[in-house]
Amino acid sequence: MTFNLGNFLITIVAFVVLYLLLNRYAFGPLFGVMEKRREYIQSEIQKAEQGRAESVQYLEDQKQALETARKEAFGIVEQARQASNHQTEEILHSAREEASRMKQDALQQIETEKDKAIAALRGEVSDMSVQIASKIIRKEIDPRSQKQLVDDYLKEVGGQSS
Repeated sequence: MTFNLGNFLITIVAFVVLYLLLNRYAFGPLFGVMEKRREYIQSEIQKAEQGRAESVQYLEDQKQALETARKEAFGIVEQARQASNHQTEEILHSAREEASRMKQDALQQIETEKDKAIAALRGEVSDMSVQIASKIIRKEIDPRSQKQLVDDYLKEVGGQSS
């Protein structure tokens, strides 16, 4: 193998011409397309990072909203519990007042009935006294007849109350 300078120069010139043609018509548009692709991928990565950041922010907002809702629900339950306790106390107080009033009414009614019974008993005693006196007046009083009269009257009164 021998070194031929002519062939070498033609090969070099052909290579340079081919390189210039490729650089102008092939490498330029190819590198342009690749640069556009790189820019597109870079913008998609930025959009994905921005979407991720928005998702993280949205998640934090949702956590905060959930915590607020929990606090509100706890507050509502606590208010309901307090209202229930207050209402229970009012009902108990009202029931105690009503029971006390009913007790007073019953005591007053008992006292009234007792007074009526005493008045009726006094009336009966006075009637009995009048009847005894009238029977005594009709009969002459001797101890034996007086005892008999009282016994008869007690039997008569005992028979009426049965």
